[in-house]
Amino acid sequence: MPEARAVAPSAKGSERAIRVLLVIGDTPLANTIDLTLRHGRYVRRVVATVDDAKNAMAAWKPHLLLVDIDIEAGRAIQLIDDGRTQGPMGVIALTRRSDLRGKLDAFERGADDYIGVPFVPDDLVARAHAVVRRAHGSVGELVPRLRIGDLEIDVLNRKVLAGERELHLTSLEQALLYLLAANAGTVLTREQILDALWGTDFAIESNVVDRHVRGLRAKLAGRLAQPPVHRDRSRGGLPIRQRFRCQRQLTPSGTSRSGPWRVSSLCGGLPRRRTGPPREP
Repeated sequence: MPEARAVAPSAKGSERAIRVLLVIGDTPLANTIDLTLRHGRYVRRVVATVDDAKNAMAAWKPHLLLVDIDIEAGRAIQLIDDGRTQGPMGVIALTRRSDLRGKLDAFERGADDYIGVPFVPDDLVARAHAVVRRAHGSVGELVPRLRIGDLEIDVLNRKVLAGERELHLTSLEQALLYLLAANAGTVLTREQILDALWGTDFAIESNVVDRHVRGLRAKLAGRLAQPPVHRDRSRGGLPIRQRFRCQRQLTPSGTSRSGPWRVSSLCGGLPRRRTGPPREP
């Protein structure tokens, strides 16, 4: 994962660290949420299983629990009950489901909030901030800007600063930027990006990922010493499932305008059966 640095005044010494436990089995999603939460003064820990989560809750005593209630065939929703037995703890349920029953179940068990995946980064920042304030009375300092490589991401104004140049992003472009930045050093398939940005309920054209990556590349090109996104030809040709390589260091690649893409850490941060337009909150 790329190194992200906060661009904000230091937290006051009297402010205690806010511990946040992420229970998420999907690694790209976990990385993206972890990066997004760097906009707050949080100490974050990520686990992928229910058993590991129970151990971490007992030993670490998190102030905020973000749990993907879909993992392990829905067994993870029981963690909401467990959290309520361990003192004050804010709980946010994450899910790709859109049915009312799932929402009601989470709230009846004591969840403070419910976020559907995919989500917009600034929405997660605001909701986490609000839940911690309600549960503990103090939320610490918001970090509006993060520096990743040559870019500075301003979550409050949904813009990116590249040197002295200012770029305004749509919510979809912002989510794509967080997804790629959070997963630098890994390979993301087109399906993974589609699921992260549009979810599992939309049917969209096969080249939609390529078009949005090219659009983000066009906005960033010319603003940086090196273009941040390149086609990745390291696997040869165009495989059926195109891959988007996120790397900490930019490596020159081919000149074709279609994927796969090789992405540097500064560009790297969010994104089946699809029957509707792209979801852009």
